[in-house]
Amino acid sequence: MIPPESWRKSTYSGGGDGNDCVEIATTPTHTAVRDTKDPAGGTLTFPAGTFAAFLDGVKGGYSTVTDFARFRG
Repeated sequence: MIPPESWRKSTYSGGGDGNDCVEIATTPTHTAVRDTKDPAGGTLTFPAGTFAAFLDGVKGGYSTVTDFARFRG
């Protein structure tokens, strides 16, 4: 479990009123991502070093996590 103080708004989140925000928390072994509006709704957790690959996939035109999962197989 990641302590509440470890979460921060991602620099990849949009600006403005924060409606499109995600929060991230990093540990030496993982990066976790959650929706700011629904922090209890679940998280995506990536092993160290793979979060960058996820972001590259999303930037490459995959509009949803589901699209990215299909891409990754």
